[in-house]
Amino acid sequence: MTSLKRTARIAGLWYLGFTLGPFYLLYVPSHTIVRNDAAATAAKVLAHETLFRWGMLAESLGAVIFIALSLALYRLFEDVDRDRARQLVALVLVSSALSLVTLVFNASALLVFRGGPSFSGFDEPTRQAVGMLLIRMHSQANSINQIFWGLWLLPFGSLVVRSRFLPRWLGYWLLVDGIAWVIVGITWFLAPDSTDALFRYLQPIFFAEIVAMLWLLIIGAREPVAAIPASME
Repeated sequence: MTSLKRTARIAGLWYLGFTLGPFYLLYVPSHTIVRNDAAATAAKVLAHETLFRWGMLAESLGAVIFIALSLALYRLFEDVDRDRARQLVALVLVSSALSLVTLVFNASALLVFRGGPSFSGFDEPTRQAVGMLLIRMHSQANSINQIFWGLWLLPFGSLVVRSRFLPRWLGYWLLVDGIAWVIVGITWFLAPDSTDALFRYLQPIFFAEIVAMLWLLIIGAREPVAAIPASME
């Protein structure tokens, strides 16, 4: 196996770690959070505390995997355009830092729901309301992070297009994917009630990352075809 193909497959392996995303972004919230009902949310979080903690751990690992992926992609693309590869890493670092910081909200919500001597001055409805507010703050931070989920794909897609060892159509798809995420993020700021509908409408575009992951993992990268010396023509 060539060095380039090995590097691409290592990046694909890190990309595979993104499969944790549906667990902590969709599965855990669906089993622990009841929209607009603080009392029911508190009860479900406490009833599924282990699952809630696993969700926080998975989200932490997701941020670390995201950083590792960006470094693997930097190594893959540094000879294509080092400045653009650095932009990719920088945007991933911002997104990952935001994810890790906002985990404090979920951890604090669990602490508030559990109560104890530190919260003896608050009655149960107040604790439930505060805990729900913290969980919503975590959700709001993820909505803001959607912009960075898109921005990092712009240098990624550009690098794929210019690389010549990955298909150009995949690079263009990643560029459209990045623009779509940015649009969803901006829509959350301006018209939050429309965000879910827009996400469903644009969902086919978001499969670009799954295709990129599978391509890197299974196919890897094509070695550039060496030029034929003029004396041999």
